Amino acid sequence: MEDAGALPIEVDVSNLNMGDVIDVYPYKGEVRNHETGELLATFELKTDVLIDEVRAGGRIPLIIGRGLTTKAREALGLPHSDVFRQAKDVAESDRGFSLAQKMVGRACGVKGIRPGRVLRTEMTSVGSQDTTGPMTRDELKDLGVPGLLG
Repeated sequence: MEDAGALPIEVDVSNLNMGDVIDVYPYKGEVRNHETGELLATFELKTDVLIDEVRAGGRIPLIIGRGLTTKAREALGLPHSDVFRQAKDVAESDRGFSLAQKMVGRACGVKGIRPGRVLRTEMTSVGSQDTTGPMTRDELKDLGVPGLLG
């Protein structure tokens, strides 16, 4: 769901009743009764990056926007932006990597990856089995560059 820009939360709803009007405060992790302000439940987001994904309208627009911002700031000689939240690093481990963890890690320039680790890959080319028809048009739209469509 978060890929589409939704904000998934897990919260104990035992204090909520049918017909209650509630206010959800994602930054505070609170659910309150709208009329009384009574605290009904608390929750924690799985990752702070979810807030950025919601603001961007989904994970893909966030990745594209973050990448464009980074490249633009590099081209302008500006320092790294702190506008986007960063995922927390996963604790190092002396355990080995599975073959899949090694393969993905090598593709990203590291020995291996651990569950929960976030890696940013760099796309150097776009390929398509059909470079003349609607498939390319759809791909460009999916990549977030509708201005190139004419």
